[in-house]
Amino acid sequence: MNRLSTADIQRSALLVMDYQPGILGFLPDPAPLFAKVMPVQQLMRSRGAKVGFVRVAFDAADLERFPGHSAMGARVKAAGAHMHLDSPSTAVHPDLGVAPGDIIVRKTRVGAFSTTDLHAQLQRAGIETLVLAGVHTSGVVLSTVREAHDLDYRVIVLSDACADPDAKVNEFLLREIFPRQATVVTTAEFCEAISS
Repeated sequence: MNRLSTADIQRSALLVMDYQPGILGFLPDPAPLFAKVMPVQQLMRSRGAKVGFVRVAFDAADLERFPGHSAMGARVKAAGAHMHLDSPSTAVHPDLGVAPGDIIVRKTRVGAFSTTDLHAQLQRAGIETLVLAGVHTSGVVLSTVREAHDLDYRVIVLSDACADPDAKVNEFLLREIFPRQATVVTTAEFCEAISS
C-alpha cells in the first residue's frame, strides 16, 4: 500500500463495525481482533483522522417495520432481548474506548449506511477514505464495502481486523471479492502507510 499523505489521513475515517458482545460471541476468540484494531484507532486519532463505531440494535418500532416476509426480521425477532438497543450485547464493546468526537451510529440492517445518517456525518467531516474493520466479514463488511464504493469513498479493508465464523468465507471475500472495490491490507501495512 502506498504511503498516505497527511491530507489523505485527515480526510479518512476508521469504521469499527459490529464489534459488540452479541456479535463477537459468534467467534471462537475475538481477542486477536482487539489487539489489531486498537493500535489503528490510536494512530488514526493521533494523526487527526476520525474514528467511528457502527452497532446493530433494535427497538420495538424497528421490529414493527419489518414486513412479515422478511428473513432478517424473523432472525432479529427470534433473538428477542439479546438484540434490543439497551442490551449490553448490542453496545460498542467497552474495551474499544470510545472517545469524545467519535462517530457512533446504530443500524437496523446489515450495512452501515442504509438505516443511519453515517454518510451525512462523514460528508460534514470531509471524509473521502473509509478504513473498515468489522464482524462479520460476510455481513457488515461485505455490505459496507459495496455501499461505500457506490457512494464514491476510497475504501480500505483491514484484513486482520475483520472476522467471520466461517474462516473459508472470510478468506475468500478478502482475497477474491473485496479487492475489486477496495484496497485490502493488514493493520501493520496500514499503520506503516500512515506513519511519518
